[in-house]
Amino acid sequence: MPVVNRIADFSADMAAWRQHLHTIPELGLDCYKTSAFVAERLREFGVDELHEGVAQTGIVAIIEGQGEGPTIGLRADMDALPITEETGVPYASTHEGKMHACGHDGHTAMLLGAAKYLAETRNFAGRVALLFQPAEEVIGGGEIMVQEGVMDRFDIAQVYALHNAPNLEFGRFHTTPGPIMAAADTFTINLTGKGGHGARPHECIDPVVAACAIVQSLQTIVSRNLDPKQKLVISTTQIHTGTTDNVIPEEVYINGTVRTFDKEVQAMAVRRMQAIVDGHAASFDLKAELDFEFGYPPTVNDAAKTDFAADVAAEIAGEAGVETAFPPVMGAEDFSYMLEARPGAYLMLGQGEGAGVHHALYNFNDEIAPIGASFFARLVERAQPIAGA
Repeated sequence: MPVVNRIADFSADMAAWRQHLHTIPELGLDCYKTSAFVAERLREFGVDELHEGVAQTGIVAIIEGQGEGPTIGLRADMDALPITEETGVPYASTHEGKMHACGHDGHTAMLLGAAKYLAETRNFAGRVALLFQPAEEVIGGGEIMVQEGVMDRFDIAQVYALHNAPNLEFGRFHTTPGPIMAAADTFTINLTGKGGHGARPHECIDPVVAACAIVQSLQTIVSRNLDPKQKLVISTTQIHTGTTDNVIPEEVYINGTVRTFDKEVQAMAVRRMQAIVDGHAASFDLKAELDFEFGYPPTVNDAAKTDFAADVAAEIAGEAGVETAFPPVMGAEDFSYMLEARPGAYLMLGQGEGAGVHHALYNFNDEIAPIGASFFARLVERAQPIAGA
């Protein structure tokens, strides 16, 4: 079964919705215009319940099916990025310094398309909960929605999401059971020594030399403390210090990211980082403080739900159009919080060649919207069939 015919009928509407949303990108939790547009469309479709103001600007919409049954959750993220757009498209951002550079405008349009179809046909039992979420890129709007109790309040039994994938084959679904995206943590190391003249280093405690040693030593965690069959990334991305060539500075600021899939590996990395920082502080006779900030947890797909979602995707894209052994990526996603709360699956949908996400030239491919909307629609109908149908 390819794209659902009824969804194909209003594919131009989905493109129009998406391109309008592209003109009004908003950041974080402040998705007021986006949320208002989504709510207006949902009212037009005739959803049974519309709950606004969830996680500040998020929306939960309920569509009742035919007869008793559970509730299935479908999620789309709505926020944009602080990037100045360079696409030159007619519907480019009108909000200076903000851009839908990750395709959340497309994700929202796909879920709106599924909502329109499901509200018209209601060819399913139970209910579907449409989760339109702000602040995926920062803060973790998914976590906030979970903390505000949406899973329990709406009795959601399982939950699913899609993400577009530039430079993967157009219309091809990619997923995997277990971890599909990494935990994203941040570390900061502040070193305090004793500054002075660069010509008299013996009178100083040089934090620059200590910083160089610490950064190099952090790389040994991956190369010498980790089982080679496991995955871990430790990247130092910032070092700030000094003012001129002949002054040894007093302080050094070091910052970076740690990416893991496994909590034990994560704990080992934190433990070894602390030991390295403490050891070098003693070795160089300076003060060193490590601040480790835990971010989004890994995005972990439920095995059974992933198999089910892949089977549904094969209805839309064919067996050859579904990859179920997608290599996990070190990027992060706050849908992870929803998957911690309920079983479900996260899938990538290839949109063909083009600029990658988080790039000023990125643009969502509107031609995949009917594919994604059809996947969501069939997922509901397959998961919750009408009794006797």
